Order: sequence, then C-alpha cells, then structure tokens
Amino acid sequence: MSETRSRTTTSRRTFLTQTTATVVGGTLAATLGGARMAHASGSDILKVGLIGCGGRGNGAAVNAMNAEDNVRLTALADLFPDRVEEAKEALSQAIGDKYQVTDDRCFAGFDAYQQLIDADVDVVLLATTPHYRPQHLQAAVAAGKHVFCEKPVAVDPVGVRSVLATCEEAEKKGLSIVSGLCWRYDLGVRETINRIRDGAIGDIVAIHENYLTGALWFRARKPEWSEMEYQNRNWYNHTWLSGDHIVEQFVHSLDKAMWLMGDQPPQRGFGLGGRQVRVQPEYGNIYDHFANCFEWENGVKVYAYTRQMAHCDNDVEDYVYGTKGRAQVLVNQQQGLINGEPVFKGKKPSMYDYEHKELFASIRSGKPINDGRFMALSTMLGILGREACYTGKTIEWDALFNSDMRLGPTTYEWGDVPSESVATPGVTTFPRGA
Repeated sequence: MSETRSRTTTSRRTFLTQTTATVVGGTLAATLGGARMAHASGSDILKVGLIGCGGRGNGAAVNAMNAEDNVRLTALADLFPDRVEEAKEALSQAIGDKYQVTDDRCFAGFDAYQQLIDADVDVVLLATTPHYRPQHLQAAVAAGKHVFCEKPVAVDPVGVRSVLATCEEAEKKGLSIVSGLCWRYDLGVRETINRIRDGAIGDIVAIHENYLTGALWFRARKPEWSEMEYQNRNWYNHTWLSGDHIVEQFVHSLDKAMWLMGDQPPQRGFGLGGRQVRVQPEYGNIYDHFANCFEWENGVKVYAYTRQMAHCDNDVEDYVYGTKGRAQVLVNQQQGLINGEPVFKGKKPSMYDYEHKELFASIRSGKPINDGRFMALSTMLGILGREACYTGKTIEWDALFNSDMRLGPTTYEWGDVPSESVATPGVTTFPRGA
C-alpha cells in the first residue's frame, strides 16, 4: 500500500496572495452547482463510518452522534482487530440506538480504511495515527465522502502538500471537510480571536503560546509483536507516525497563532528542544520539550513553548500582545480576556460536538465547509518547529514546505521497519528523510 505523493512548488508569498475566501471560525462557503444533500437509503439519515478506533476516534464518534438526531454509526475500521472489538463494545453502550454497525461492516488491517470507504457511508471520521492521514483523506475524497479530519493532518511536507491538493479536489466536488482543530469551533475562542483581529488590542506585536503539560502514554512491547506492530501500537512515541508532540498536540496552540495571523505562514523559524526526561527506549525517538520562535514578514514573532514532563508547572494558554493592550484566549473556561475584561459571557455547546453539528448542517444545506487550508498550514507550522529544533538550524518556510521530506516507509506490511534515531541538533541535517 503506497502513499500517493504530489509535488507542487509553493512559496509563502503565494499563500499571502491566495484569494480563497476563508470564514473565521473554520467555515469555507463554496458556491457549487446544486446542493449536495447526502441521504441514506432514501431517508434523511446520514451514515457515518469511523476510521481509527482509539480513544480519540471513539470520542469523535460519540461527538458526531451527539450532534444531531438523524445520524447513525454504521461502520468501523482500524489497523488492529482488537481495537475494533473494543470499539464495538464501548460505542454500542455509549450511543445506544444510533449504533448500527454489523459485523460485515467492521474492518481491520492496512486496507481497512478503503474497505470502510467502500461500505456505503456518507461521512467518514478520520482518527487514525497521523502518518496515514493524507492517504486516508485522499481516498475518502476520491470516493465522494464528506470528512471529519482529526488533527494533525500529516507528519511531513509531502503529506501536507498532498492534503492541500486533496482539499482542493474536495472543494471542486462540493464535499465538506471539517478539521479536528476544535478551538475553531469553540464559541468563546471564536469571539475572542475575532475581537483581537478586529483591533481590540491594536496591531498584534507578539504572541506567546504555552502548552506545558504532563507526560503522555507509552505501550510496552509484547514478544509476539513485529517491529511494525510495536511502533504502530506505540505510535505517539515515533516521529514518523505522530510527528512528535509539537505536531500532534501543540498543533492546537500553533493553530490559534496562525488564526490570529490571518492563516498566513511565517517566513522562518528557529528553536531548541530535546529529550531530557523521556530517555528510555519505550519513548521511541520523540523529544519531551520544544521552544520555538517563528518570524512573520510584518515583524510579528510567535514564541512557542511545549513540554511533556511530570511534576512540573503546567500552563496551556495563548497570550497576545498588541499596540493597545493584551489578551488571553483560553482563560476563564474559554471566555477569553481582553485588557482584563471577560469576552464571552453566554452559554455554549461542547466544541467537540459543535464541529460535527456544523459539518452535518453544511452537508444538509449544500454549503460545504472546507477547513483544508488552515489545518494543513497549522500542521506545517508544527513540522517547521520540529525540524528547527531537531537540526538546530533556522529554517525558511519555503525551503521546508517545498522539500521532498517524507517520513516512514512507502509500503505497509507486518514485519521489520527501521527504528529512527533520536535527532541531535547540530548533527541531524536538513532536510531529513528526503
């Protein structure tokens, strides 16, 4: 099973001059020939398939079923049969009558994603290991499916370019793609960022992003597992599968920085990071801390810090500094603060449910949402930060974006797969994996 790759030379300035109309909050309205109403068996029921039956995938399925009445979960797919079985039990209890998955619509293996896509579903939830996201998204769009696409959407520039091309194809087909960058669907965060971008603190001078949190999981090796199975079971700890935590987790914070900057990429970035606590082999080759500075053409800098270590002080917040004041985006249960005053005071739904509510509404109205551009560029910003820290170099956006860097094998089968070494700044070269 090989991943289709397309190379399109694109510069940061090309992004700055793009005319695609993006609606703040994660919606892209497209005027397309006729409303694309999805019906299942002549009814108004939307049939949903889940690809990736881990914790986030099962959560996404529950969120999707919470979003409206006329939806049903009808198919499951995962790399591993045991994860499918676990999901069957958990989801049948969690969503009740909306669980309508029969055994012949449960798929496992490297081709499970394609089997599910071919199984008469209207909407696909993509929640697998990030490495596989470009391939799965491309297959879903090729088959004419609407998509909820978890973050991040790739682990390397080749994957990012593939996602951008696929999302352009989705727009042509009138398909909706909603991103798992969920803060775009939080009403308090939307209002706070809208006010900042409307000038509530003047011109933005600098942004400070923190995602300082505890250590995450790892899975111990079992003797019956091949190296390929072990790495996929322990995917978070292998850069080719997860992108490292600066891409997999910190992308949420980097996405808010990109949003504040009008979803335009920086010129360059540098940083420092390493592996100070998670040094055992079970942690694969990822780092446990990153610190980056990204520089925009207009002089704005984003200072970005992420750490996954136990027993340290934690902070997850977005600090925005302007010529007329300052703001925080996530404070007070996502109410936001602008110059010390709360921004959002109303009630709001769960952002995890709301992103699916907007997805289904877009399908039914024939006004597609396409989050493709921002979910790809925010992922790319994480990749830029990672590579700057891995190599110890200042890296230009254009050079990285247009590189042939692709991580991981090009074919997938159980057996041996190379173990990646831990990157060493000043020794590890740019670009890697080309």
